[in-house]
Amino acid sequence: MARRPGTREPALETAGFLIFVALGFGVSCKKSEPEQKPAPSASAAASAAPFKLSPEQEKQVLARVGNRTITLGDYVATLERMDSFERLRYQSPERRRMLLKEMIDVELLAEEARRRGLDKLPETEERLRQALRDELLKELRREVPSPNDLPEADVRKYYEENRADFDEPERRRVSHIAVASRAEAEKLLAQARTMSAAEWGKLVRERSRAKTPKELGTLPVELAGDLGIVGPPGHPRGGNPRVPEPLREAVFKIDPKESVYPQVVEHEGKFHIVRMSGRTEPRSRSFAEAERTIRVALVQKLVKEREAALEKELRERYPVTIDDAALSKVKVPSPGAAGRAGG
Repeated sequence: MARRPGTREPALETAGFLIFVALGFGVSCKKSEPEQKPAPSASAAASAAPFKLSPEQEKQVLARVGNRTITLGDYVATLERMDSFERLRYQSPERRRMLLKEMIDVELLAEEARRRGLDKLPETEERLRQALRDELLKELRREVPSPNDLPEADVRKYYEENRADFDEPERRRVSHIAVASRAEAEKLLAQARTMSAAEWGKLVRERSRAKTPKELGTLPVELAGDLGIVGPPGHPRGGNPRVPEPLREAVFKIDPKESVYPQVVEHEGKFHIVRMSGRTEPRSRSFAEAERTIRVALVQKLVKEREAALEKELRERYPVTIDDAALSKVKVPSPGAAGRAGG
């Protein structure tokens, strides 16, 4: 059966890629060959990794830098470390030569750094240790399945065992007016209980001592005095740093049919009138809504467990001792200490 132009037989996929890499550098293949296979498409090149090289191909020299060589194996390994989209940049001979040039530049600079003894500096050795650590952790994480590869049964099991985590509590939006005296607060409370949102906003702007520049100019009048949204008191995900706990408790005591808490709330020397300016009903997230979050959380948990197991294994293999007495003698100067000492 005849193949359409531009298509490739699967068995030739990897070989074809190696041929066009070699052609790009003028090695292995001659231009006088009677038949040239078409260059692989972008999707074909992306799917060619990891590239299968024979031992002879791996050793094939693409460039020499001093007494060092860059082989076809080195070049392909560089490509394999890229993701499939990044590899698509290297479809043309010019781009493939550019990649080789970058590898040569790296080797040139590394060779000069070694000549100058930079590889022996403590800071270089420290950066190398950090790079080795990062590579080891990357290798460990590659062994962990991706979120999409986790069995659905495991994800559903987590969902069922942790249903409370996916229950969204009722939430209420808190607005307030803060004044200096209880008598003034009581008077304003009597007015506020029958006010519309717009009337409340005007009262905040006129009387509250907690006005912000936004409330005075840029926010709609209905949002004047707004502190944000809170969940029920005691709920682990219900807090809001802008809403003091007494005001949070007060807003959840307001009857849903009403809007203003019927008592003045005292907090840190001020007297507050508390208004519920919005409300959302409690709800439970379905499995479909929570599935992606659960998958990511389970993978993160696996990574932490693998890292902890690796650390335990390494501490057993390489015993660690700490000199606490010596550590206690280390003094870290404060940021301004050097300037003061020199002044």
